[in-house]
Amino acid sequence: MVLVIKVGGRALTSNMREIVKDLASLAEEERLILVHGGGDVVTDYSRRMGIEPKIMVSASGVRFRYTDEEELEVFVMVMAGKLNKEIVSALNALGAQAVGVSGVDGSLLLAERKRRVIIIDERGRKRVIPGGYTGKVVSVNKHLIRTLIGAGYVVVVAPIAMDQHGTMLNIDADQAASAIASALSADALIMLSDVEGVIVDGEVIKRIGSEEILSLARSVGKGMNRKLIMAGEALKSGVRRVVIASGLVKRPVTNALNGGGTVIGDA
Repeated sequence: MVLVIKVGGRALTSNMREIVKDLASLAEEERLILVHGGGDVVTDYSRRMGIEPKIMVSASGVRFRYTDEEELEVFVMVMAGKLNKEIVSALNALGAQAVGVSGVDGSLLLAERKRRVIIIDERGRKRVIPGGYTGKVVSVNKHLIRTLIGAGYVVVVAPIAMDQHGTMLNIDADQAASAIASALSADALIMLSDVEGVIVDGEVIKRIGSEEILSLARSVGKGMNRKLIMAGEALKSGVRRVVIASGLVKRPVTNALNGGGTVIGDA
């Protein structure tokens, strides 16, 4: 099977040992692509450098991090450097042959830079601001990934993309994982978070049908709604199954594959 796993930064930093152990064991049988977040680590290093992160809410209600030129530099250093190589090193130490790339390497992720974004300000009003250094993925170099996983490597992807002019862009890791899974028609997209799944009224929903995604996305938190939207995009593109589950448990990927968390889709 081809599995695309996205792990959020909080789950990664809290439970990296268990995550990489699980991935290393699965790598013996499956072809794996891991897309990692790491926003909290970027925040830490940004503040050390005197740069305060800018968290905003889009007109559609999705919370996002606004990236200016200063913070882009921190993103590249932390995501494509520190975090990516820590994960690769940990996997290799366990016997899994891992290779770390960003979306810039081999033009893996090409994105269209956002020229402007519409946000909801602190007074609830819509405002138009420059797009900064963020983008939306428009193409994936699936040949590169297939070559690497075909040679037996676990591919660890940092969510830094580039546009047609070679400008590096910060992209949402959920979006990157969804785009990669879609391009490969992956057997499953596993999204590991710091919660047990999609929670409504205090309960984890075990299964969500395709027709329920958009209505639920309007009622869950601003981080989870993005995951649901990206899950829907992946399913439309041929991904067979999407699971949103906890990355804080033992064997988190195996747990998700065996029914843990929330399964999304009609299959």
